[in-house]
Amino acid sequence: MRFLRALAGVLLAFGAVVGVVGAVSPSHAADWPSRNVRFIIPLGPGSGADITARILADKLQTKWGQSVVVENRPGGDAMLAINAVLNANDDHVLLFAPASTFTAHPLLHDKLPYQRDALVPIARVTNTLIALGVPADLGVSSIKELVAKIKAEPGKLNYASVTGANDLLFAAFLKTEKLEMTKVPYKDPVSAINDVAEGRIQAFVGAYAIMRPRVQQGKVKVIALTNVEHAKSLNDIPTAAEAGYKSLELDGLVGVLGPKAVAPDVRSKIAADIRGFLDDPELNAKLVATGQVVNPGSPEEFAAALKDQSDKVVEIGKVLGIKPAQ
Repeated sequence: MRFLRALAGVLLAFGAVVGVVGAVSPSHAADWPSRNVRFIIPLGPGSGADITARILADKLQTKWGQSVVVENRPGGDAMLAINAVLNANDDHVLLFAPASTFTAHPLLHDKLPYQRDALVPIARVTNTLIALGVPADLGVSSIKELVAKIKAEPGKLNYASVTGANDLLFAAFLKTEKLEMTKVPYKDPVSAINDVAEGRIQAFVGAYAIMRPRVQQGKVKVIALTNVEHAKSLNDIPTAAEAGYKSLELDGLVGVLGPKAVAPDVRSKIAADIRGFLDDPELNAKLVATGQVVNPGSPEEFAAALKDQSDKVVEIGKVLGIKPAQ
């Protein structure tokens, strides 16, 4: 497939608006950062990536001697955040994002509004625990029970959609299982889970981090995780594959990306500094408590993980009959 060949050829991949001008001269590791650093998040406050970015920003600004500002730019299918990074074309303005917000772009756009090789992976940070949540009073405790309820009420139940790979994953699951639900689009996952808690939405696949407060309130029940590996921190919740629904399997993946203006040695420095903090047991425990699996990695490791997720998304596209943009 041409898409996969192109993707393999640009391993340091994803993102860029055509026509960016006035690139900032790249720094080198010895003198980076020389000013404030900005992490642009394509989701609203309270999302898994937002929580992780803010915890790391607090630590990194002490180490770097410069402020690290977290800026939320939700909506626009992550294009608002991507555009903010690429229009800045500055090695101090970085994208801190779940890969699922942009790996699905080739399936969601007939023609990609950016070139894939303009954003480069810098650091893998965590694997977010991705949960299938339902209203606590829906009366279901497993995927099997949810499937039975949907079949009993075809087209009458709603599921939340926040554009991205998780949305496509659930749509492919519904098609595989021959289920009918009404799709309700949302700008950000926090609003979606609030409506799940109130019973207006009957299913949503998203970061456990944003569901956790509602779970603790007894408003939302998590019936499965989409992650490949069983989560030790949520030992009583099965993976979708363990529950017999491998079509609902997709790992969360969160990391830092930036424009080509970020020099290779700076990318390695950022990844190493992030890894240094994630190796701290206290910080590690904080992230695990928010629904993350700490999984730091180098630019090359992050690039390989991105390709793996992209390959999975292409398979999801085949189920849905969607060909990726070239």
